Amino acid sequence: MTLTFTAEEILDIAERMERNGAAFYRAAADLVDNAALRLKLNELADMEDAHERAFAAIRGALPPARKDAAAKSGEDVGPYLRAMADASSFDRSIDPTELARSNASLEALLKVAIELEKESILFYLGLRELVASVATRERLDEILREEREHVAILAAMLRSVA
Repeated sequence: MTLTFTAEEILDIAERMERNGAAFYRAAADLVDNAALRLKLNELADMEDAHERAFAAIRGALPPARKDAAAKSGEDVGPYLRAMADASSFDRSIDPTELARSNASLEALLKVAIELEKESILFYLGLRELVASVATRERLDEILREEREHVAILAAMLRSVA
């Protein structure tokens, strides 16, 4: 079984993930009393904004014929991307600001943030399997490195509050 996505759909999911991440981090920063942690959360939000712009640029650089072309995935990647696209962090009905506010403690908030970053990494690894352009793959690799860095930053923040 092969699932197909258009390049437009895949990049829309990636942009939405980054937009939700930025909103989540800004809402979380508003909830934190510690100035250093608040600053770090706002920096993470700014990084997510940069990732959203990167995906928008990738989408903008696609020739019109490619935007609607099906990006065929093999048996491994297709079901994986569909499962990731159906996961809660991709759900348009979930407000990332409310998600941040619904976590009672800073520890819980940071754990949710780590899980969201991990979901992003997993999705982008699947997306990487579909990318043919070397330049796009290199940009995606850079975003993946930054997302892994986000996990490390959040884990350090979590250790500092636990």
